[in-house]
Amino acid sequence: MLTRSGIEVVQSNTKKGEANASPFLFPFVKEFHNYFLISCMNQRKAVILHTYIYNVQKTVYESMAVSKTKIKLVDVARQLFAKNGVDNTTMNDIAIASKKGRRTLYTYFKSKEEIYVAVVESELEVLSDELERVASEAIAPDIKILKLIETHLDSIKMIVFRNGTLRASFFRDIWRVERVRRKFNLREIALFKQVLIEGKEAGLFEVDNVDILADILHYCVKGIEVPYIRGKIGGELNDREGWEYVAKIVYGALGHKSVKTNS
Repeated sequence: MLTRSGIEVVQSNTKKGEANASPFLFPFVKEFHNYFLISCMNQRKAVILHTYIYNVQKTVYESMAVSKTKIKLVDVARQLFAKNGVDNTTMNDIAIASKKGRRTLYTYFKSKEEIYVAVVESELEVLSDELERVASEAIAPDIKILKLIETHLDSIKMIVFRNGTLRASFFRDIWRVERVRRKFNLREIALFKQVLIEGKEAGLFEVDNVDILADILHYCVKGIEVPYIRGKIGGELNDREGWEYVAKIVYGALGHKSVKTNS
């Protein structure tokens, strides 16, 4: 049986562990401590079990701290790249601005190229998250496909304005950016495909090859990013009129029944 002193040792360690516990592990830790305080046959077993749980929560807590530090470094680097340009920003500049020091910076990123890639990925995650949110909405597929296009263009525009202009060195090396965009392109194509299938199954779209059409749709939208950002597309039209034109083009390509009815 647990001795009184053994219980006190475990309870004391438990309080220390709870102080550092991550929020989602907190109920888990408390419940398990209650369990083994009652059921463990001796102090040694109780301490071993406590140590195991404490180490688990410590690992999670440290992982959260690592993630927080990395996010800060990436955001500081993004701001410096936007302000001074990638070429004019050094690793030392990032270390000083982040107040983390060169040693910490090099723990996470071995070179400026690595942190540049991380910055671009973090910006593209914003776009990807927004597209996934739209794709999961409970709205009609024909409305959703237009909303995906609008969200893509508006999100890219926001990313560019957040980081300077299209003429900034952050965006000038298009091939460098495109290398990072590849995996995000595949995610977006998959979302277009998902919505096209939804529309086809609902009888809204007449699509023979969903895979090819999803590819074409994605690259058409990418192709008008720059003129859209610069306000060169339908500048004389208001938003409603502009999107009516977009709807006609998209619905025509998808064999949308409303186009057939109006023709």
